[in-house]
Amino acid sequence: MFFAGVAVAGCFFLFIQARDKDSYFEISKNLDIFNSIFKELNTYYVDPIEPGSLMKQGIDQMLNNLDPYTNYITESDIEEYQFQTTGKYGGIGTTMRKKGDSIFVAEVYEFSPAYNAGLHPGDLILTIDDQSTKNKSISDISMLLKGSPGTQITMKVHDAYTGLESTKTITRGEIELSSVPFAGFVGSQKNIAYVKLTQFTPNCSRLVKASLDSLKKLNPKLGGVVLDLRNNPGGLLNEAVNICNLFVDRGQLIVSTKGKLKEWEQDFKTFQQPWDLEIPVTILINSSSASASEIVAGTLQDLDRGVVIGERSYGKGLVQTTRPLGYNARLKLTTAKYYTPSGRCIQALDYTHRNADGSVGEIPDSLKKEYATKNGRKVLSGGGVEPDVLVKNEQISTLAITLYFKNYFFDFATDYAKKHKEIAPAGTFSISDAEFSAFTKWLENKDYSYKTATEITLDTLKSVATREKYYAQIEDEFKELKDKLSHDKKQDLIKHKDEVSKRLENEIISRYYYIRGRIEHNLRYDPELDRATALIQSSNEYSSILKP
Repeated sequence: MFFAGVAVAGCFFLFIQARDKDSYFEISKNLDIFNSIFKELNTYYVDPIEPGSLMKQGIDQMLNNLDPYTNYITESDIEEYQFQTTGKYGGIGTTMRKKGDSIFVAEVYEFSPAYNAGLHPGDLILTIDDQSTKNKSISDISMLLKGSPGTQITMKVHDAYTGLESTKTITRGEIELSSVPFAGFVGSQKNIAYVKLTQFTPNCSRLVKASLDSLKKLNPKLGGVVLDLRNNPGGLLNEAVNICNLFVDRGQLIVSTKGKLKEWEQDFKTFQQPWDLEIPVTILINSSSASASEIVAGTLQDLDRGVVIGERSYGKGLVQTTRPLGYNARLKLTTAKYYTPSGRCIQALDYTHRNADGSVGEIPDSLKKEYATKNGRKVLSGGGVEPDVLVKNEQISTLAITLYFKNYFFDFATDYAKKHKEIAPAGTFSISDAEFSAFTKWLENKDYSYKTATEITLDTLKSVATREKYYAQIEDEFKELKDKLSHDKKQDLIKHKDEVSKRLENEIISRYYYIRGRIEHNLRYDPELDRATALIQSSNEYSSILKP
């Protein structure tokens, strides 16, 4: 029996060797063909070719057959990649907005070089280092603005407030966007700690802990914690472990990874003393909460350590590693899948089994496996993290979307800031009825026409009816229906007054209180936050959700 086992094992080993040999031959053969094609193109193609651009396109097409997180990062893209992973870059600290063929300052980061130089939203940028900004794209402008800290940049600017033109020389600095842009007290009694975490950058767990420490120092009798991970795309896995460690004990398994290679199979456990093991915790997520955000939400859910509130998360259960390629280029590739403590992987899309047209489908419900939390509650693999308490976000009206993309919120806020030196704090500021009326009057001569979803559907019906030769029979009824469904822009402003006011207020607030002001203002109209604070204040309901 022993010898038979050895014989079988030997045959299996030979099979593996043969399979690997065939695989290496295929790789070698195709690389040789690719190299030959490249040489032939370079030698005989009728027009000159750009080797770097051609190779980049070829690599990108090859990687398109895999998942969207496996990317080739060129030397010119490395700074953008580092900004995405660290939140740092060399520049002046602004975002830009394009209107027509002109470039305007959209946002200024507080205490940045641009802030210190007196730039503010609404300023028209005429030249950068003597280059005209006319007809340049936002990416072109971004390339001109970014550079090594300590280097200088010269900008010719038309000031939105004074109307004067001036030339500013700004020294670039290291711009670091805080991953915790706002923390404060929420709830009817203002005794619940709220922390907004925008990305899992290096040391973000220390920032979260520092914010919680500060709030606890101000109010030692904290009633709970709301951790806001909405629109957080993820980041560093070890920081997700450290965030969980704030609320769970040392030595607890947080996440496991499994890949093709043995080295990618790891268990990540907490190793520090927790911040608080008993305090009620709620975690806010939405469809844009991904990766490390889902590790935190899924793990605290698995351990019944917090209640997850909001919408189903994105569903990214894949781990990426960056590999050096030489010439300062890199390959970011998926090397493993991650699993929360219950054993589930929350990956929503199956990239290994594409449809005939190349598209990728979601993992069907029939293939989602059932797992159990620490207390025995049912959770499912695949499809992201399902919240314990579902709260749907309100739909943004077509009117508000149109006003935003037409830059009318932005332009009115610029005029407002020009006339008002200061405003009330972000947490209490609101525009008056008279100011809303001023906004509607300001819009009178401006084009913000749009079609409602109903009108678009009606146009589609007309197109189909005309093609199928039914329209002549229903033309009168169609016109009557269209008249009934037509909308009046002024009436729409009144109908959507609350929504339009909130968005206008938010744009105005950003001129005085920057990103933190935007966040604080939005919390006043946040149904998910309201549900989270109400749940913490109702200890019985909070406890009942965490029971099977």
